[in-house]
Amino acid sequence: MKTQDRPLDQDDLAMADLAEIPDWTALAGPDGDESGPEVVRALVYRVMGQTSWQPWPLQPGEIIDAEMVSWGFTTRRGTTMIVFDGLAFPDCPDSGWSAYDIGPDDIAAAEAGLDAHWPDHLALATRHWGEPDYVGDDSLPDFVDGWEVGAGAGRRHLAVWLREGAEFHLYSTKPSKDPLTTAVGVNYAVYID
Repeated sequence: MKTQDRPLDQDDLAMADLAEIPDWTALAGPDGDESGPEVVRALVYRVMGQTSWQPWPLQPGEIIDAEMVSWGFTTRRGTTMIVFDGLAFPDCPDSGWSAYDIGPDDIAAAEAGLDAHWPDHLALATRHWGEPDYVGDDSLPDFVDGWEVGAGAGRRHLAVWLREGAEFHLYSTKPSKDPLTTAVGVNYAVYID
């Protein structure tokens, strides 16, 4: 197993960016299976209308593929945000602790790493988002359904903050031998209603 342990600077900026949006309702898109240029353009206009985030520009000759359902944005703090009709998450690859190239004999070490680093991520999120509405981990007997049905599935830790039109989820992936989990870390996403 290999690990990466970097400062939480990128996460600090991204969490601040997410905290600035008081109402996510206007960012929510239709709950369907549509894709393509019209879907992406509507998404871009909604996000631009409600945030200061700038959409990635189309390069000369680039087109929006018929299968596309999301788009990237850059915040004023320089965070890259990926946004779908019902989901937003930052791309912060150089922030925090993660483990990768996990083998079958590394599960306990991966769990220990997550347990050791989870409190720092939770403290940072709490500083930006306030006290969570839910915090749990897989040591709790009802963890999988503790927040809502299935919310803890595949997770080792989970914290949830309710916002107008959204839920912020901070979580870690639960390492598993079968099927083998090859990478874990602490992540977060905004589930937009």
